[in-house]
Amino acid sequence: MVRRPLGNHHDGPDTLLVTPETTHTEPVTAETARLASLVASARYVLWDMDGPICRLFAGYPAHQIAGELVEKIDQLGMGGLLTEQERSGNDPQETLRGVHERHRGSDLVLELEEWLTRRELMAVATAMPTPYADPLIRTWSSLGARFAITTNNAAVAATAYVESRKLTDCFPHVYGRTPNLDLMKPNPHCLDQAIKAMGALPSTTLMIGDTHTDLRAARQAGVAFLGYARDENKEQILKEAGAEVVVRSMEQVLEVLQSPA
Repeated sequence: MVRRPLGNHHDGPDTLLVTPETTHTEPVTAETARLASLVASARYVLWDMDGPICRLFAGYPAHQIAGELVEKIDQLGMGGLLTEQERSGNDPQETLRGVHERHRGSDLVLELEEWLTRRELMAVATAMPTPYADPLIRTWSSLGARFAITTNNAAVAATAYVESRKLTDCFPHVYGRTPNLDLMKPNPHCLDQAIKAMGALPSTTLMIGDTHTDLRAARQAGVAFLGYARDENKEQILKEAGAEVVVRSMEQVLEVLQSPA
């Protein structure tokens, strides 16, 4: 850091040169203040699972499951239902949605949804906790916040994951994908269910999510939103979608909770 000498009689008023560190002080402080405000007003917290809590598909990659799902659809003779994008995509949920949109309420959709649920349960065994998520969950819960999981993954997979991390007591309410895929986020259905079950007010509820569908669901449910992005690209997507506060690490939220009032 380069400083201009202080108190030199040739220099007039004492001055400190602006440094790379000081140029970032204001925006960082403002961002932290917005984060602190969100956390302080949150009596109830709705968590998306895959992203904010863990990387569900860390050991059983989503792109591999998506490929297996396409193969299964082909084997059933229904490959013509998929677009090229759905066939080559990395998200099995999008492939499942595609079949649902063209075959609503069918036994095929039910079979594929159950198939995906089994794969998500298999993925739990090799899921990786999001850094700082476990201590954040325990700390925040100990301070009196009440939690629910609101995810587009199967509720049984979310429940199995929190059981594996011994976090069951922190998440008495878990809401996930149902056979009616129209109710997946961005539909706020699972958020509304959680809010009702907890007896929460939307004004004191915060949703933590990592996708634009989480943000849209939060807006429709009337709750505040905190974005989580593990890389710059995901952060950019969330901010372009309108997220006002995005953290790159759950440590930022933990530090706010642990900071003196």
